[in-house]
Amino acid sequence: MTYRGSGCHDPARVREHLGSFFRDLRTSTGGKPFAYAWVPEWHISGHGLHAHFAVGRHIRRSAIDAVWGRGFVHIKLLGDLPVGSTNLSEARRAAGYLSKYVSKSFAEPDTRVMGLHRYDVAQGFKPRPVIVTGSSAADVLGTASAVFDSAPSTEWSSSSVEDWQGPPAIWAQWGR
Repeated sequence: MTYRGSGCHDPARVREHLGSFFRDLRTSTGGKPFAYAWVPEWHISGHGLHAHFAVGRHIRRSAIDAVWGRGFVHIKLLGDLPVGSTNLSEARRAAGYLSKYVSKSFAEPDTRVMGLHRYDVAQGFKPRPVIVTGSSAADVLGTASAVFDSAPSTEWSSSSVEDWQGPPAIWAQWGR
């Protein structure tokens, strides 16, 4: 979503606008809370900030246009998932899309506004942490696999990096 005219260059104001936008969008779609995540991004042309967001359900573009009312809305369907994909797969696709905008503030530190989050999610929809401990990497992965009721679909270990400088690290992803 972008702004008309000269845009908005005030990060706090953009957050106020997005807060109002999502409250009004919830009202216009029946009042029931829904999952969403959003990321602000500085427009490459200097036009100010705009926002990328993903929602966990279908919402008509006309509803989004009517509620935003401050400029332009562009919709991108995050499709081309394989048949049989789960809600988890859809959420991962949306997170992947939004993460490239979150990561820009790491790559371009001059655009980061200190004290403000790089992204936000709908109130009540933040993932809850699950803490898994063990005496070895295999033990932790086994316990986590029991929690998720499946083996990881993807794994990475710092032991595969020849000149790894940090403490040992393992990353795993469950689901498709």
